Amino acid sequence: MKTIFFTGKGGVGKSTLAAAAAWQLAEKGYRVLTVSLDPAHNLGDIFGIKLHHRKKKFTSELYLQETDLEKAADEYIKNNMSIMKEVYGYLKTFNMDKYFSILKYSPGIEEYAALTSLEKILTKEEGCFDYIVFDTPPTGLTLHIFALPGVTLAWIERLIKIRKEILEKRYTIHNIKGKYIPEGVQLAYQEKDDKVIQKLYELQKRYEKVKSVLEGDDNSVSVVFNPDQLSLKESERLLEGLKELGLPVSHFFNNKLTEDNLKTAESVEAKLKKDNKSSTIKRIYYNDDNLSKGYMLNDDIAGLFIEQEGK
Repeated sequence: MKTIFFTGKGGVGKSTLAAAAAWQLAEKGYRVLTVSLDPAHNLGDIFGIKLHHRKKKFTSELYLQETDLEKAADEYIKNNMSIMKEVYGYLKTFNMDKYFSILKYSPGIEEYAALTSLEKILTKEEGCFDYIVFDTPPTGLTLHIFALPGVTLAWIERLIKIRKEILEKRYTIHNIKGKYIPEGVQLAYQEKDDKVIQKLYELQKRYEKVKSVLEGDDNSVSVVFNPDQLSLKESERLLEGLKELGLPVSHFFNNKLTEDNLKTAESVEAKLKKDNKSSTIKRIYYNDDNLSKGYMLNDDIAGLFIEQEGK
C-alpha cells in the first residue's frame, strides 16, 4: 500500500489535486482511499457529496473520508480517561474528572487527534487499498502531525524507563513487606500485570508504524504552491521543516498558473527547485472548466505517482 500526502499553504489547491490524483488512480483500476485531515474540509464539496468520519464509497474503486478532528479528540481523551481511571482508581479523592474534562482545550490535542486518526487509518486499511491519498491541513499543523510520531516515541521511551524504575521499587517493597495494598488496592510490580507500561508498549508499537510509513519508500510528499511570493515563502518554510524531519519531497505542483503570472511562476519554481533537484515540478494551468467537477482535471496527476512506483 502506498501513501501520498498533498501539503502546502492554505488555499493553494491541495484538496483539488488530492481529489484529482485519487480519481485518476481509481480510473486506472487502483483501489484508492482519499482522506481529508484538514479541519476546514472541502473534499466532499469537490466530489459533490456529504462525507463523515467514516469512509464512504464513491465508485467501485474510490472511497472518500473526512476526518472529524473534534470527534477524534473526544475519543482520544475518553480512551485515556478510562485507562487512567482504571489504573489509578485508588486516587478518586483527587477528583481527576475535573482535570480530564478540560483536556480538550489543551494545546496539541488537535494534532494528537489527527495523528491518532492517521494511525488508525493506516492500520485498519492496510491491504484494503493500493493508495491512500491524504489532503493535509495548512503548513503549521501538517508539520506538527509529521513530527509527532518521532517526538512521541522519544517521550514514550523515557516514560517506559521511568515506569520500570517505579515497578522495581514496588518489587523491592513487596519483597520486604509482602503485598502492598493501600486502601484495598494491590499495586502491580511486574510488567505483565502493569496496565500503564503495557499501554506504553502498545503506543510505542503504533507510533513506530506511523513513523515507518512516513519515512518509507512507499510514501510520497507533494508540495502544492501558487505562482506568488506568499506561497513561495510558506513553501520554503514547509520544505525546511520536512528536511529537518527527513521527509523528502517527491513532487511540486505549481497550481493556478496563467499566462499573466508565468514569469513569477518560473522564478518561484527555480527557488524551490534549487535545494530539491530530484523532485519533479508539474504545472497546472488555471481553467474555468475545472470548477464544476474539480476532481476531473485534464492534467495527468496520477501518472507521476505510477511512474514513481515503477522506478
